[in-house]
Amino acid sequence: MARMQPSDTRSDTVRRALRQAEPCLWLNPQRQHAVAAAQPVAGAHLRLEDTQAAAARFARFAPVLAQVFPELQACGGAVESPLLAADALHAAAGLAPGQGRLWIKADHRLPVAGSIKARGGIHEVLEFAEGLALRQGLLPAQAGPQDYLALAGAQARALFGRYTVAVGSTGNLGLAIGVAASKLGFRAVVHMSADAKEWKKERLRQRGVQVVEHAGDYEGAVAAGRTQAAQDPLCHFVDDERSLSLLLGYSAAAPHLQRQLAQEGIAVDARHPLFVYLPCGVGGAPAGITFGLRHALGQHVHCFFAEPVQSPCFLVQMLAGPGEHPSVYDLGLTNRTEADGLAVPRASLPAAELMAPLLSGAFTVRDDTLFRHLVQVLDTTGERIEPSAAAGFSGPEMLAGTSAGRDWLAAHGLLEHLPQATHLVWTTGGLFVPPVEYERFVQRGRMLA
Repeated sequence: MARMQPSDTRSDTVRRALRQAEPCLWLNPQRQHAVAAAQPVAGAHLRLEDTQAAAARFARFAPVLAQVFPELQACGGAVESPLLAADALHAAAGLAPGQGRLWIKADHRLPVAGSIKARGGIHEVLEFAEGLALRQGLLPAQAGPQDYLALAGAQARALFGRYTVAVGSTGNLGLAIGVAASKLGFRAVVHMSADAKEWKKERLRQRGVQVVEHAGDYEGAVAAGRTQAAQDPLCHFVDDERSLSLLLGYSAAAPHLQRQLAQEGIAVDARHPLFVYLPCGVGGAPAGITFGLRHALGQHVHCFFAEPVQSPCFLVQMLAGPGEHPSVYDLGLTNRTEADGLAVPRASLPAAELMAPLLSGAFTVRDDTLFRHLVQVLDTTGERIEPSAAAGFSGPEMLAGTSAGRDWLAAHGLLEHLPQATHLVWTTGGLFVPPVEYERFVQRGRMLA
């Protein structure tokens, strides 16, 4: 069993709550106000320029994406989501009058994959395709947008068809990788864990993606996929636990959100703090977004990760000692949750390393709460989200409605500015949930309500 790092009384309280699968709030004592220009992670140094490069790659490929995905034609190939005001959800999220305003970053509406995984997953597929095309002469060194259209043509498909893109997933990342890779002409293989939803497997098969099922959990599916891919020199494995390309693809959301906030007249400064609540599985997606937001918006954005009480792998990792990589099983937890995309036993070490100075905190939530929030979102906004996408809606109450949260706000000079604060819940999936499956979610949520 992994040791947990000695800490203060509050951290001990969090550890007890974790072991008892009780909701809790952890606040990061390592968070730094200033953001370093270059952040060391996994032997590399990530900068704002890396986020900008990922955003530029999406822009270069926009004509290609618009051609291969009909649903992207109207938006010119942009893979983006709207920013929605959610005033009607204040009470459900535990926000009292004078505690700020609630918004939703609606990644549950992201086209192509229907989840936040469209960002990182599509980016890595595009980066791999771009590298192949440049090396094989299908793209000139100084290619323009029109040059990229060749990557939707027969010659590019013939090249890409020699290669396999593989990934291990509980569902949503597999959908993003599988659909994007197969549309460009790659062979696509998705290794899926036992807790992956059956409809996600079927959706992939219908699009010509090979689905390999594994009896174990997410970690086992990733390990099996990694081992199999290593035996094929023409296979590119998208490693959810280690990939910086994935992480930077997620980070590309930051410049777009920055523009959306400006369009809505939302300031982010000392008197107008921004609190962002992000569902967290292995950690790559929320870490990438947090990295991008902290570099784009600075010290006045505060990001919090949301995890199921039975699968709080990132929080467990943040509490661990140097050199340790504990699992939720070490705490006697089951790693079983209806939030299938968050059912991860062990966090990404690169993501945890990157978040040490950037993350404000993390909290845990019960599955029953996910279903209640799912129904409240439907009833007040009409938006259809899956259970994992509801995890962030507990964040405002955890922060503004608990003694630990309010003490932290006061200690950081934020409590007095709470009336002018913006609370942003990042919803992560739900667009493609089948009606029968979604109705089951709604029925459970209504029974709990």
